[in-house]
Amino acid sequence: MYITYILQSEKSGRFYIGHTEDISKRLFRHNNGMVAATKNKGPWKVVHIEQFETKIQANRRELEIKSKKSRTYVQNLIRNLDGS
Repeated sequence: MYITYILQSEKSGRFYIGHTEDISKRLFRHNNGMVAATKNKGPWKVVHIEQFETKIQANRRELEIKSKKSRTYVQNLIRNLDGS
């Protein structure tokens, strides 16, 4: 099972979008400076996940979300997950 995820920085409120097979391990890497794009910008928390059967599907979804280039789109995605 693969996951497309959205993280939010507790420090700045910024979002990071990615995909992984192990969300716990990936979050650990983000929060411990092991990912260049998020280093020194956390702590990070998971605010949205979507599960997929294949890595290709998860990667496509990540790229789809990123292609929107919209903070509003990401915020609406997170709200919909919460049932708002």
